[in-house]
Amino acid sequence: MGEVVNLRLHKKRKARTDREAEAAENRAKFGRTKAEKEHERAVVDLEARRLDGHRRDDDAP
Repeated sequence: MGEVVNLRLHKKRKARTDREAEAAENRAKFGRTKAEKEHERAVVDLEARRLDGHRRDDDAP
């Protein structure tokens, strides 16, 4: 005889896996979070300021 399956739980599991798959697609499509983007910008700005701080003056003889 076959196994008894609770259809309500089966539908919930399927819906959950569908949502997880869609979320994975969106993560791949839209990339990083806003916080990650802001952190990356801050790191790039800091590196640029450090580099400019070590720049020599070209006007000196």
